[in-house]
Order: sequence, then C-alpha cells, then structure tokens
Amino acid sequence: MKKKKEEKTPDELRESILNAMVDHVAFDGWSQKSVNRAADDLGITPGIIDLAFPGGITEMIDMYAQTCDLEMIRQARETDFDSLKIREKITALVKIRIQAENTQKELAHRTVSFLALPQNHLLSLNILYRTVDLMWKTISDPSTDFNFYTKRMTLAAVYSSTFMYWLGDESEDASETWSFLDRRIENVMQFEKAKAKFKGRKHKFPNLWRILGKKRYGS
Repeated sequence: MKKKKEEKTPDELRESILNAMVDHVAFDGWSQKSVNRAADDLGITPGIIDLAFPGGITEMIDMYAQTCDLEMIRQARETDFDSLKIREKITALVKIRIQAENTQKELAHRTVSFLALPQNHLLSLNILYRTVDLMWKTISDPSTDFNFYTKRMTLAAVYSSTFMYWLGDESEDASETWSFLDRRIENVMQFEKAKAKFKGRKHKFPNLWRILGKKRYGS
C-alpha cells in the first residue's frame, strides 16, 4: 500500500521535496521562500524539509547535482562508446551532462549564482570534481597519480567554461555551445604532451584536488 506524503519519513520525502523545490527555484532562487512553497505543494510543514535536508539549501543543491550526474551516466550507458576516440567520448559526456539541465536553464542560472557566493566555494569545487571524476570513470579511464589529477583539472576547466558559455547561449539547439566545446576539448588532448614535458620531474598538485579525491565527494 502506497504511503501518503504525510505518512512518509523525511528521508523518504527527499526526492519529492527536491522535485518540488526545482519548480520554484527558477522564480525564487534557492531560498526559504522556495522551501515554504515546496512544503505547501507537498502538504507538509517546512520543518519536515529541515529534517529531510539537515544541511539545508546546500544539501539540496548537492543532491540536485548528483541527479544530473546520474542522468549523465544513465544516458552514457545507452551510448556506444566502444567505437569512439577518447576526445569523442569526453565531448559526448560533457554534452550529455549539460543537456541534463537543458529543461531547467533558469534553475541552472540560480544554482550558479548561489554557488558563486564565497561561503559556497568548497561545495562548488566538490560538485565540479565529482562530475569530471565520474566522466573519466564512465569511460573506464585507468589513469593514476599524475595523469589522474591533470586529467580531472583539465576537464574541469573545459566543462565549467562550456557550462558557463551554455548559460548565455541563445543559439538554436545550443549550436554555438557545442562549437565552443569542440574548440575547448582540444585542451583535453594535451595530456600526452604534458606527461612528456614533466616526465622525470617532481609533480605537485593543488592539495585541494587530492583532498577532494580522497574524500570521495563527501562534504
């Protein structure tokens, strides 16, 4: 027997709450106003939402980003990557990930604005790291140590710049964004040159990227 919303636990309501939030964030941002309206939509009190998301708005945003990442992986599994070159695989994944938010572009604007606040810098990096890490793992990239971090740092730059370009792109079917992506993806293919250039040297990486990798996306 299906539970009514008021009979469900806060944990069981998380997905419904997030979906209700998404309907309002485009207009009211990631705010208490959106929380209150989502609660009204679901027929629950805002306090239930607080219990479902003890981390507040930042926890909701993190869950929303994860749903987009999962959609990227789902679509990737339906794509025949075996016949594609690495650059083609990465290009396809960046495009799929951005398109996962295509129907919620204003929501994406609001999310970027929220994450741009200084206090949300670490959350923003954590979300970005998780996305690009999943891209490389989705195509079963075997890199370790030096290549592991350089690939993620380079792809982070490509993905984030393409995402920002897409936010302001008004071309039909985002055609200008995909042209921009094709140009930027050239950077991804510089890994072998970078490896040859730095071969035999001691490599230092931003500690933050090592920490993010070891934390496995934890907050």
